[in-house]
Amino acid sequence: MNKTVDVLVIGGSAAGIVAASTGKAFYPSKSFLIVRKEPEAVVPCGIPYIYGTLESISQNIVPNAHIEQAGVELFIDEVVAIDKTTKTAMTAGGTEIAFDKLVIATGSMPKVPSWLKGTGLGNVFTIPKDRDYLENLRIRLEQCENIVIIGGGFIGVEIADELSKKGKHITLVEVLPHVLQAAFDQDLACKAEQILSGNGVILKTGEKVSELSGEESVSEVVLESGERLPADAVILATGYAPNVELARQAGIKINELGAIRVDEYMRTEDKDIFAVGDCAEKFSFITRIVKGLMLAATACSEARIAGMNLYGLSRLRTFSGTISIFSTSIGGTTFAAAGVTEHLALERGFDVISASAEGIDKHPGTLPGTAKQFVKLIVNRESGLVLGGAVVGGVSAGELINVIGVIIESKMTIHEVLTLQIGTHPLLTGPPTGYPLIKAAEAVIKKQRLAR
Repeated sequence: MNKTVDVLVIGGSAAGIVAASTGKAFYPSKSFLIVRKEPEAVVPCGIPYIYGTLESISQNIVPNAHIEQAGVELFIDEVVAIDKTTKTAMTAGGTEIAFDKLVIATGSMPKVPSWLKGTGLGNVFTIPKDRDYLENLRIRLEQCENIVIIGGGFIGVEIADELSKKGKHITLVEVLPHVLQAAFDQDLACKAEQILSGNGVILKTGEKVSELSGEESVSEVVLESGERLPADAVILATGYAPNVELARQAGIKINELGAIRVDEYMRTEDKDIFAVGDCAEKFSFITRIVKGLMLAATACSEARIAGMNLYGLSRLRTFSGTISIFSTSIGGTTFAAAGVTEHLALERGFDVISASAEGIDKHPGTLPGTAKQFVKLIVNRESGLVLGGAVVGGVSAGELINVIGVIIESKMTIHEVLTLQIGTHPLLTGPPTGYPLIKAAEAVIKKQRLAR
């Protein structure tokens, strides 16, 4: 069978869907086809919650109706080869697809440490974006009591938090001194650890796993210290690698971190082939260094840029680098960050000032549901440019970090932040007299003045 389409998108998770729907909105006369192996795509950021908050994996599925409503065709199959010269793609089902433009959105795959002995034992799991695998994992974990999670990044921490709600005995092992250390400074990481520990999660930080042991299935996790942790199941939350084999075989250039090399329009070296999402190259908005960061927000931003530039480049529609913006919820408390952490800024050679303030997210504080809100800002000492920020608090912290993200991307100075006009309401925000973001800006400026 043969198909012809103007724009072929390989991969139908968040980045692929956004690239196709944005492209269709900008170029309505063009035909768009998404090829995806899975009939149903899971919501990537919602995966940890199928093991606690959500009742089943069916509650964490991206609706296919969104694709159809955008005027995009969805084809369930797997692309197994791309020919750049003839501009065709071949699927596992034997369909040859001719295209004018191609968007590669093949995502990422879980990393399994090659040096770790015992990863092939039964009940040793990764966290792929695969509906059937994840559902099987959910069923298997129901039968387990002692669960060891290796890796204290977002996935590891969120799954540990969710499984602890079900009364499981959870141990989280992280080689760095603190969980979430790549995302937050030590002061905030310690806050997250206190919540996890308070909810019964046993933390083994600064510890490296030497092997997984057992007969047919895993029964113990052995640490380099010699400690042996009983384990009915082990979850490897040890990161993800870009899924680029299809692109590599097609002769598309891959960068030093294993991602598809792209320019600011999300184009590869072939002007008719774009790449977006976890499989595509990333670099930092602030440090300009190539990164291996994988975030849904970044993927969707890249996808929109690719979709808008398919048939006409615009300097107004470019990707300026990831600002590393994210949020999570641990034990009901929101942790969110954007830009660089203080320790990373210093490591990269920036001279920075940081300061924080704590307030409340409603006013007066006697209102039901009021939560404390902690805001930290990291600012370049000389220019006053805001380079990073973090928020810890209630649900509203997840939106406040988006404000800080706009501040960073807009290259605002701390004085411009201090003079922002903030809309407030007792039931919705902190008080105008003590808005935590503004108070944090005041604290930075006070430090600046004292340093003169």
